Amino acid sequence: MAKKLKSVDSPVSAEFYWTRDPEFVLPGKNGGLDTCVEQEFAESRTSDLRTLLNTFLETAIGFIKARAGVIRVLLPDEQTMQVISAFGLTGEELEAERIVELVCEDCGKDAFKHGLCSTDINTCITRHGDIPHQQFRSVISIPLESRNSPETLLGVFTLFFDTPQSSSGKASNVAINFAELLATLIEHIKTTREAKREELLRERQSIANDIHDSLAQTLNYARMSTTLLSGAVRSNNELMATKYARDIDEALEIGQKSVRTLITEFRSEMDPAGLLQALQTLVEKFSRQHNIVLDCSIRIADLDLPLEYEIQTYHIVREALSNIVKHSNASHARLIVDHLCGYYVFTVEDNGNGAFSPVEGHYGIIIMRERAQRIDGEIKVESTKGLGTCVQLFFPEPGTNWRTSHG
Repeated sequence: MAKKLKSVDSPVSAEFYWTRDPEFVLPGKNGGLDTCVEQEFAESRTSDLRTLLNTFLETAIGFIKARAGVIRVLLPDEQTMQVISAFGLTGEELEAERIVELVCEDCGKDAFKHGLCSTDINTCITRHGDIPHQQFRSVISIPLESRNSPETLLGVFTLFFDTPQSSSGKASNVAINFAELLATLIEHIKTTREAKREELLRERQSIANDIHDSLAQTLNYARMSTTLLSGAVRSNNELMATKYARDIDEALEIGQKSVRTLITEFRSEMDPAGLLQALQTLVEKFSRQHNIVLDCSIRIADLDLPLEYEIQTYHIVREALSNIVKHSNASHARLIVDHLCGYYVFTVEDNGNGAFSPVEGHYGIIIMRERAQRIDGEIKVESTKGLGTCVQLFFPEPGTNWRTSHG
């Protein structure tokens, strides 16, 4: 069953539904089956937030004597929450809990406003008859609040019990203590990531300034000097002098373009809060400026990528969205961020004319592919006349070696 993605407000009528999710075909033999198997049995990174939270959740459940539990984090749209850690739930139960709307879930805004929420599953309006939790009797949900910014929601800590629970009982009191520790852990990891990202961005900006103040100006001056050189030597051997001058001029022009590219690369628009927040801001800006409904579906609760990966991905997505505005004549578009079988997948799709032509300077597809190659990724483009265009960036999760050597 197709899901209607949430869209940012736009003046265009939203009477349009995507009928299917975009396909993602894993590279390699067997349709990527080997990659899926390898990913399933691969060891998690010790720095992975999910790994830390899984250990924390299992400990909390055992100590509080709950049957199961989930930890949700708030996605960048601040309207939905996604499970980042779970323990004790069946596959069907976990799928029902995976993504919830903040406005309609019993552990959402109500819990955030009033603190802990203890609910009997059999009488809960939002859970009864909707989620297959027959093995549980009650649930306790506790908002995870930022200690640095009071009343800022980070996520929700939910525990399931096979016995009735009271909001003032021992289990609830202990769960509150665990929730405070959990919120501190999540916030500490995110703050550390942001601080590191800001430091790297400052370094890149400093390098960009140095290039602009020295090499770029020198190359520009040298290029102007070639014109003078051509005029000075033309009287002696006009043919060769002009040829050499042209060669020098072309070489300097190429060097100048390279420097401009470096400056653009280092002067990144990346948000210190990370790629997901940067993409959410990009979506909001797109919707304000263009008469196109843009749906955004971020299906990754936590994204920890090296800065270079984030920057290249951001530029590719931005270029793909720019192409929609310039060439597609679309009324609707969508951005989907997902993680499938060890690959991060970023899909930009529109319902436009489908007149895609991979001509350099028209769609910038060569530059997009070069960016993807820098992060061991690929660009896949599908375009059908009258049915729109789908641009898909995918790359495997960075290994520990890349992370160690590149930061």
